[in-house]
Amino acid sequence: MVPRLLLASANQGKLRELRAILEGLPVELAGLGDVGLGAPPEVEETGDTFLANALLKARAYAAWSGLAAVADDSGLEVDALGGAPGVRSARYAGPGAGDQANLDKLLAALAGVPGERRTARFRCAAVLADPQVGEWHAEAAWEGRVLDAPRGKGGFGYDPVFLPDGWELTSAEVDQTTKDAASHRGKAFRALRPAIEAWARAAAG
Repeated sequence: MVPRLLLASANQGKLRELRAILEGLPVELAGLGDVGLGAPPEVEETGDTFLANALLKARAYAAWSGLAAVADDSGLEVDALGGAPGVRSARYAGPGAGDQANLDKLLAALAGVPGERRTARFRCAAVLADPQVGEWHAEAAWEGRVLDAPRGKGGFGYDPVFLPDGWELTSAEVDQTTKDAASHRGKAFRALRPAIEAWARAAAG
């Protein structure tokens, strides 16, 4: 029997990325809306690190669903802003703010900051939590800088203004496969993948 693994996110862009990155594993990947349990709980991200928040989400959704869960917490750290938005990346413009509001606030905060001082990185902490077995995690970063205007229609979040080091295109201007090969989330989940695969084989008996 193929074990079921919960992808603990309601963000459709993130779910698409995770399904692509974890393709080929001997698991059935389920999103929060696929488990037939109604509305998932709101998990308050009170941690002061990406790993702490990822653990909060993975544990909460595993307890809610009865399934092992993978979760991540990711965000953008901008050096000129002292590391902001950081762990508050998804809530930078306030509770319930969408991608565009967060992007607008970031660009306003960086207005007048020259290109050489707009260095930044995406960070990701990825977690697998099975309450009956244990927890595993991996972390990764993706270095680059923030442009002064959005470019590209792909990706989500801050992708349209993030220019990775050595690239001529933003992370919103490339295809998903190219992004996954280089991104913080791709690197973190590829590092976690052996643990997921070992868990899946053990769970399948």
